[in-house]
Amino acid sequence: MLFNSHVFILLFLPVTLAGFFLLGGLRDMRPARLWLLAASLVFYGWWSLTYLGLLLGSLLVNYALGRRIGAIRARAPGQAKTLMLLGVAANVGLLAWYKYALFIADNVTALTGLEFAVGGVVLPLAISFYTFLQIAYLVDTRNGRAEDYSFLDYALFVTFFPHLIAGPIVHHHELIPQFHRRAIYRFQPEDVAAGVAFFAIGLLKKLVIADPVGALATPVFQGAAAVPPGLLEAWLGTVAFSVGLYFDFSAYSDMAIGLARMFGVQFPYNFNSPYRATSIIDFWRRWHMTLSRFLRDYVYIALGGSRRGALRRHANLMVTMLLGGLWHGAGWTFVIWGGLHGAYLLANHAWRSAGQGGRLGPRAAQALTLLAVMVAWVFFAAPDLGAAMAVLGGMAGLNGTLQPGTAALLGAALQDGPGGVVAITGGMALLSGTLSLLILGGALLVIFAAPNTQEIVDGRAAAPDEPQRWRALRFRPRVASACTAAAAFLLALALMADVKEFVYFQF
Repeated sequence: MLFNSHVFILLFLPVTLAGFFLLGGLRDMRPARLWLLAASLVFYGWWSLTYLGLLLGSLLVNYALGRRIGAIRARAPGQAKTLMLLGVAANVGLLAWYKYALFIADNVTALTGLEFAVGGVVLPLAISFYTFLQIAYLVDTRNGRAEDYSFLDYALFVTFFPHLIAGPIVHHHELIPQFHRRAIYRFQPEDVAAGVAFFAIGLLKKLVIADPVGALATPVFQGAAAVPPGLLEAWLGTVAFSVGLYFDFSAYSDMAIGLARMFGVQFPYNFNSPYRATSIIDFWRRWHMTLSRFLRDYVYIALGGSRRGALRRHANLMVTMLLGGLWHGAGWTFVIWGGLHGAYLLANHAWRSAGQGGRLGPRAAQALTLLAVMVAWVFFAAPDLGAAMAVLGGMAGLNGTLQPGTAALLGAALQDGPGGVVAITGGMALLSGTLSLLILGGALLVIFAAPNTQEIVDGRAAAPDEPQRWRALRFRPRVASACTAAAAFLLALALMADVKEFVYFQF
């Protein structure tokens, strides 16, 4: 079930909210929590009942293992550590089987000639995210940072539908205590209004910007290996992908935060205008912020962090980013993407250590950072290494200025005007492409000039160190805001004829 679908917006969400607040009026809070757990399982099971069983099995095993680790942690720390390591290994093994079995088999076949029949493995929805949550729980339990939760609390923490599919990666100590606050079970107009605002803005980002702009990039990358793009096509495709992904993931993060806020639950922010970053370090503090936090706390620090000298620190950083790249997808393109960001971070730290941090100036630093990020996105977007290298060659001007097809369209436009283009592509294709280009231009203005969603809805509390932009856009729960949100939902419903899932659903 997608956040941007009719069944979710018109049926699932209102029924779930109504049941939650009706049961929340009881003295006992457990029925409302059970309702929310049941709704979250329905939300996941809508995709696959088979893999709902896998999710439930993972919940039961990890919860039992966590309880055992917590029970023996003080009197048998060695056994507790062994159990924790076994639990982490089992979770990683499960993730590796479903997500990386085909990738590993293909590479072994390429190296040895041996073939393995693993083609039927299907990647279960959200397995990366709920596995990370449970790995963090086991590690925290062993380190004494987890409470003795009930199974209801634990299961609801993992499956709570606003974050289940693609994050944010919320820690148990951030979420479970909120489910024990009596205030969230009472209908709070301010929270619901703020949640609706977050959700509406995210929905419009997805439908109005991310989907049409992303469509500009798809033919460039999918056809790059067969027909290498020219300079214009390569840069247009890369910019369009960068902007489309930006708004796609920003939209999902906004909608997840908004859905949780409707229930009175606060999620950590997950996306904070990353293309305004002035360094790669700053970029990773702004892009998928909860994933960056997880990789730092449970991979980088677990490997030793910066405690064992500069050389080990650099190795740990590179390994962390390579694993982060591989987490995003089972392919060498993702490994290279992670490796590039690892190299960027090493260069960034070296630059700062040399005392050069402020030499470029903020605008130049922002431009250089964005260029580096966009070059890396080429590997993220390309279906294979051949396509990635073709696009990079096009960006460098190695494939000429234009593809023959684009040159023909441009010639027809210059000779016969729009009618010449219509004769080749058709009127709807011309209209759709022109509209997408206009949206791309407007989206770039939004990225660099407008406030982000949390600044609009939460104001100064969301970004105490950021300059306040466009104060007139500050959300206030008034009649005008309600009318704007209603108009946004009506527009969104009209645009839902061709529903596209979020990019991060594939991870």
